Amino acid sequence: MAKSLLIKDTTVSERSQIVREALGADSDCEGVDLSDMYDDYIYGLKELADINREFSEKHAGAVVAGELTKPSGCALH
Repeated sequence: MAKSLLIKDTTVSERSQIVREALGADSDCEGVDLSDMYDDYIYGLKELADINREFSEKHAGAVVAGELTKPSGCALH
């Protein structure tokens, strides 16, 4: 069974490691440090699911299929 990623089940250090591993070595996307986006999770303020949902809602429709083949400076994981 996989370990829970919920704030209540992890420490700050574990959450920081989870974010680093998920983003990989390149967490810079066109000048924006994506790791900053997850600070609220690391410091126990918001769950990962909430942050990801908010990001998706804010940027829904911003990327069209044709743009996926263009290099954007963002790693697709």
